[in-house]
Amino acid sequence: MRDIGVIFRREMGAYFHSPIAYIFIIVFLLLTAGFYTNGFFLSGVADMRDFFGTLPLYLLFFVPALTMRLWAEEQRLGTFELLMTLPMKPVSIVLGKYFASLAFYGIALACTLTIPLSLAWIGDPDTGAIVAGYLGALLLGGLFLSVGIFVSGLFRDQIAAFVLTLLACALFVLAGTQFFVAVLDGWIAGFGSFLSRSFAVAGHFEGIQRGVIAIDDVMFFVSFSIVFLFLNTVSLESRKY
Repeated sequence: MRDIGVIFRREMGAYFHSPIAYIFIIVFLLLTAGFYTNGFFLSGVADMRDFFGTLPLYLLFFVPALTMRLWAEEQRLGTFELLMTLPMKPVSIVLGKYFASLAFYGIALACTLTIPLSLAWIGDPDTGAIVAGYLGALLLGGLFLSVGIFVSGLFRDQIAAFVLTLLACALFVLAGTQFFVAVLDGWIAGFGSFLSRSFAVAGHFEGIQRGVIAIDDVMFFVSFSIVFLFLNTVSLESRKY
């Protein structure tokens, strides 16, 4: 735990000792809260379904921008080898970086809490659905962050890490669309349906978003996050020796 804390503080410092973190948060708020508020005044419905419904699309760009530097920059600056020589287990380093990125994402997400507070002031929103929606948003972000950290560890170039993370996360989002399933099933019978059942985040995220927190939905996000963190750890182990 001590090693994880050391890496966590190092990464959080790297975020907030530069203007990049504040730019990320401002852009995130403009995209999510800004567009939602505009739609809210048009519809006049006191709920956050539109906010959580469009969140996966915003995260496709926000998360890769957040994670692309985590390992790629270490390799570019030549600090990767130094980090690997520290008396720390690779899993501690991976978890330290992951929890730091998750905490930063949580801070950005917490900045949108002005929305439910405003809804409670002007109407009577479903508090349970909103709390569940934020839990789903945290789980979805955690999954995408684990993908981004794994991909970043494979590349020295941050742009390559950004693009590959975006594509990998897009697979989780698009796998649940009927068009994607139909096209792949047309190429290989049952392949699109298999990807939809196995990788699509839409059904799991929408279930939590409605306020129904089922254990299988939570485990979907947690298990895939663990898989990608494990793959990142294995990758580091193989390069350390």
